[in-house]
Amino acid sequence: MNIPYENASFKDFENIEGQNIYTTASQFKDYLDFLKVNGHLNYRIESLSPCGPEMELLLPGDDAPTRCVCLVSNDYLGFSQHPKIKAAVIDGVQRFGTGSGASPAIGGHFVYHQQLEEKIAGFYKKKDAILYTTGYTANSATLQCLLHKEDLAILDMSVHASVYEGCLKTNVKTFLHNNMEMLEQVLKNAQDKYRTKMVVIDGVYSQDGDIACLEKIAELTHKYGAYLVVDDAHGIGVVGDTGRGVIEMFNAFDQVDIITGTFSKALGNIGGYVIAGNEIITYLKFQSKQHLFSTTATPAVMGILKAIDLIDEEPQWRAKLWENIDYIKQGLISLGFDVGTTASAVIPVKVGDIPKTLEAGRLLLKLGVYTNPIMYPAVSKKNSRIRLNVMAGHTVAQLDRVLAAFKQVDEQLDISGNHLKS
Repeated sequence: MNIPYENASFKDFENIEGQNIYTTASQFKDYLDFLKVNGHLNYRIESLSPCGPEMELLLPGDDAPTRCVCLVSNDYLGFSQHPKIKAAVIDGVQRFGTGSGASPAIGGHFVYHQQLEEKIAGFYKKKDAILYTTGYTANSATLQCLLHKEDLAILDMSVHASVYEGCLKTNVKTFLHNNMEMLEQVLKNAQDKYRTKMVVIDGVYSQDGDIACLEKIAELTHKYGAYLVVDDAHGIGVVGDTGRGVIEMFNAFDQVDIITGTFSKALGNIGGYVIAGNEIITYLKFQSKQHLFSTTATPAVMGILKAIDLIDEEPQWRAKLWENIDYIKQGLISLGFDVGTTASAVIPVKVGDIPKTLEAGRLLLKLGVYTNPIMYPAVSKKNSRIRLNVMAGHTVAQLDRVLAAFKQVDEQLDISGNHLKS
């Protein structure tokens, strides 16, 4: 089967009809080589400097590093570089070493794991939490454990890939993104047909940066006897009066049955968590295979304990982040770009054409702006975009460089569509 590389995506190589895994992998390598030759392989770029608002990159084919304004990092508050958090990580490693040595049930549950479970649960005004080694696993492992062939997962179509993976062993219904009428219809049709029904949504959506209609979703979910799961990975530390995410924004602490999230974004570390009632958390600790049979997180996660404290102790980082979000968002809009309905640190610049999106990513890199071209299957083919992740540490001068680069690329490629309209 010949795949036209000009409009291809990674999805086309998942399961090629009539080809075994070795021939599939060979054809996929040819596709990557095609992207590389055209300067469109904007993936796995080697970073030579710490995560931050500017980074040194070793671009393909270059011998010397290129310094770029970085808009690809989820380290929204800059906490991966915060001196107090680094000191907490160093202290953890000095006290406990570099590894935990076992899975949690058989010797790998240390005092710092217990403290982190209690602290992240308390952050959301709850008592019980479970830790996973990644945020991805927090979703996939938990849903695999809780939902089976007799059950139903009802998903907003825009939820993260980890949610879809977690639902591979159960029944799945989807509703159009934030479409309350469709959600209610799915809930109505599912009444008395399944043992356990769970509505699963993101708080902040990772591709559009917009926010779930949480109040209405919670109302409908419980009206029809279902449970509500909210993944607020991109909300924690960013959204809400005190950085407690979309759940705080809607004061929905008592309306969400299961909260999932990650330590790898605003908290600047690695790992995932799930917060729920005591019975569910206890069940997961002894039944969730990826938790039970994975070695626990290293003592470096002691930095997360300090990061959670700093969300309250140093709110200036969140305030500065929002100054930057508003500045670049308004700048892009004034230049005629479509940024959708974003209300977070994730800002999509919608292009709607895969080849043009890839070329825009290449040109931006040449101009010293490091962004993520996002294409199918992460978004629909007609919704390809350049995604920007804003950080508290960005300066106005850096953001002005980004805006100037986008203006220049638009003049070359018309990625805004405004030149076609005039």
